[in-house]
Amino acid sequence: MSAVRQELRRLVALAVPVVGVQLGMMGFGIVDLWMVARLGSRPMAAVSVANVVINGAWIAAVGVLLGLDPIVSQAHGARRGDEAGRALQRGIVLAVLLGFPVAAAWHFAGPLLRMFGQDPTLLADAQAYCRWQTFSAAPMLVFMAMRQYLQGRTIVAAPLLVVAVANVLNALLNWVFIFGHLGAPAMGLRGAALATGLTRVFLMVALFALVFLARLHRDAWVPWSREAFRLRGLAHVLRYGLPIAAQLALEVWAFGGATLLAGAISTTAVAAHAVVLQFASLSFMVPLGVSIAAATRVGNLLGAGDREGAQRAAWVALVVGAGFMLLAAVVFVAGRGILPRFYASDAEVVGLAATIFPIAAAFQLFDGTQVVGTGVLRGMGDTRPAAWFNFLGYYAIALPGGIVLAFGLGRGLAGVWWGLCAGLGIVAALLVARIAVRGPRTVTALAIPAADA
Repeated sequence: MSAVRQELRRLVALAVPVVGVQLGMMGFGIVDLWMVARLGSRPMAAVSVANVVINGAWIAAVGVLLGLDPIVSQAHGARRGDEAGRALQRGIVLAVLLGFPVAAAWHFAGPLLRMFGQDPTLLADAQAYCRWQTFSAAPMLVFMAMRQYLQGRTIVAAPLLVVAVANVLNALLNWVFIFGHLGAPAMGLRGAALATGLTRVFLMVALFALVFLARLHRDAWVPWSREAFRLRGLAHVLRYGLPIAAQLALEVWAFGGATLLAGAISTTAVAAHAVVLQFASLSFMVPLGVSIAAATRVGNLLGAGDREGAQRAAWVALVVGAGFMLLAAVVFVAGRGILPRFYASDAEVVGLAATIFPIAAAFQLFDGTQVVGTGVLRGMGDTRPAAWFNFLGYYAIALPGGIVLAFGLGRGLAGVWWGLCAGLGIVAALLVARIAVRGPRTVTALAIPAADA
C-alpha cells in the first residue's frame, strides 16, 4: 500500500502543474472570445467559425509532437540525457516543418469553410482572423515540442510559469489591438488575431529563454548537428506521433460532427449542447493533466527498467482520472438546474441543457478513463491502438448511434449525447482491457536510434 501512496504523490505532483498549463492554454481562447464579443455578435460568430479551421489543423500537428512523450520520458528514466536532448532537436525540426501546412490551412481558411457551406457573410472576417495568425503557427509548435521535452523529464513548473504570464500578456494585447489603446490603432477582429499570434511567439521565446537561463536542459542536451535532421531520427518520432495525431483528429472531428447534429435539430439544441460541452471540456482538463503525467511516469519507469512500477503507475492514474470525473459527475447531476445559467439566460436553452447534464455525468466517467488510458499507452510507446479504438468508438458507435437516437427514434439532443456516451464507453473499456492484458509490465523500453558516429 505504501508503494501505491508513493506513486499517488508523485503522480499528483506532476499532474497539478500540468492541469494548470492546460487551463491556461484554454484561457487564451476564453479571453479572446470574451473580448471579441464586445465588438458584436458577427465578429464573435466569425471567430467561432474560424476556430474550426484553426483547431482542426492545429490538433493534428500537436499530435505528431506528442510522439516525443515515450522517447523523452523513457530516455530520462534510463538516464540517457543525450537521447532526450536529441529527441527535442528532432521535435523542433518537425515543429518548424509542420508549421508550413498548418499556416497554409489557416491562410486558405475562407475556401475551406466555403466548402462546408458556412455563412458567406462571415467568411471574409473568419479568413482575416486566420490569416493574421499564420506567422505564429511554427512558434507555437516549437513551444509544444519544448513543453513535451520538459514534461517528459518531470520539469513541469517552467511551462506553467510561462503560460501564466502569457495569459496576462494576451489579455493586455487584446485590449491594445482590438480597441486601440496605448497609441495602437483599433483593429477589431484583426487585432484579436494579432494579439493571439504575438502571444504564441512569446510562449516560444519565453520558454526557450527560461530553459537556457535556468539551465533546465542540463544533463539532457547535445550540440546541434546533422543528427537532428536525419530522416531515421525524424521517422522515429513520427512512428509514435502519427497515430496520436490520427487519434486526436478523430476525436476532435467527432465532437465537431456531434455539434453539427445538434445544429440540425434546432437552434436551442445547439445552444444547449454548447453549454454542456463547455462544462465537460473544463472538467476534462483535470484527467487530461493526469493523462500527461501518466505518460511521463510510465515512460520514466519503463526507461528505468521497472515494469511492475510502470504497471502500478498506470492503474493509479486510471483510478485518479476516473475518481475525479466521478466527483464531476455528481456536480453535473446535482447542479443541472444551476450550471446552464452561467452561460445562458434563455429558459428553453437552460431547460434543455438541464436534461442533458445527467447524461454528460455518465459521459464524464468514460471520458476521464479513456484520456488517462491513452496517456498510459503513449508512455509505453504503444500509440496505434488508441487511434483504432477511437475510430471504432466514435465512427461506428457514437455518431451513427447518435443519428439513430436523435432522428430515427426522436430523442433529439439527448440522443446525440447518449450516442457519444456509448462510443466513449467502448473506447474506455477497450483501453482498460489493453492496459490489463498488454500493459506496461509486458513491454520493454523503446529501442531509440543512436547517433551516427
